[in-house]
Amino acid sequence: MTAPPDSIMQTGAGLFDEIGGMLDDGLIIASAGGEIQSANNAAIRFLGEGLVGKPLDDVLLHEGINQFLCGKQTERMISFIPESDVAMEFKIRLRRLQNGMIMVLVLDMTLQRNLEKVRRDFVANVSHELRSPLTSLAGFIETILMNEVRDWPTQERFLRIMDEEAGRMSRLIDDLLSLSRVEVDEHNIPDETVPVMEVLHSVVASIETRASRNNMKIILDDRRPEGGPRLMMKGFSDEINEVFHNLIDNAVKYGFAQTDITVTVSPVQDGHVGIAVGNSGEPIAKKHIDRLTERFYRVDKARSRKIGGTGLGLAIVKHIVNRHRGQLYISSSPEGITCFTVRLPVLDMPDSSDKPENGDKPENGDKPETGHKTVT
Repeated sequence: MTAPPDSIMQTGAGLFDEIGGMLDDGLIIASAGGEIQSANNAAIRFLGEGLVGKPLDDVLLHEGINQFLCGKQTERMISFIPESDVAMEFKIRLRRLQNGMIMVLVLDMTLQRNLEKVRRDFVANVSHELRSPLTSLAGFIETILMNEVRDWPTQERFLRIMDEEAGRMSRLIDDLLSLSRVEVDEHNIPDETVPVMEVLHSVVASIETRASRNNMKIILDDRRPEGGPRLMMKGFSDEINEVFHNLIDNAVKYGFAQTDITVTVSPVQDGHVGIAVGNSGEPIAKKHIDRLTERFYRVDKARSRKIGGTGLGLAIVKHIVNRHRGQLYISSSPEGITCFTVRLPVLDMPDSSDKPENGDKPENGDKPETGHKTVT
């Protein structure tokens, strides 16, 4: 038995709602004359409320829409950038159905375009960062080969500069490889067990000699209760090491001489531990805070290059923290107290402790190096 026309329309409308609701892209059905009959939630989100009943060419202001409605084409693809305060771009695919109705698929290309821009900017930044030291190296090599510099002191000065530029390129390449690795693996949840305090002690020990040259001390302040469980987490030890090495190393580089670097381990709350690295230096303006983890973003480009920064360290930190399902918070006071806080999930280890009881001496592996202060 053939269903009445009204039933057919109801069935078609229900099917449209079901299919349209499953799509992340916009789906619009218009009459042969171009009047919008229905639109899914994605289309409403992209183009605004009240689409039903409006002419298609009033909603999508593009000459290609008019040409399609007035012509005999069965299919057409156009690019559409709506007039909006928010930069958006869409691909509009129009198709005339056998019954004369017009189906419109609205594909959001905004993210893809933004990714392409990020990729272009990244390539341009890498090219610039490598070109500068290469140009410097080429100039000094040419000068030496042409025997324009004959005295050894000048040659030695040139060679030292060349060595610095080569080191700068090497650090940049290392950071690029590290960033590429953590970005590719960011979706993979780590499954190794990492002793967090041992990592912190190791990082502090590796940096404290460099800090002492500026008369700076690194203070490891463990504020967890006495006799608490050992601080362990699921992760990759090398990556957690890299996070805190970058943060503490930056604190030394950008902190004022004769000040302390604090590494504060807060008590565990809700299965997470907060580890804050703070220093005293130039204050960071609020407008820079949210962009510090962007690739090659520097507050002071000249100073960063002078002290050997690549502009990638904090981007690496952000991706590693994300991979370990943690959070990174950055703050800087007008007085120049800057703090980078990493919040990481930890394991419940009730039968072990990495903190000595009162009167007990830490074992050799946990003994703080000179210049550390473990608050108990």
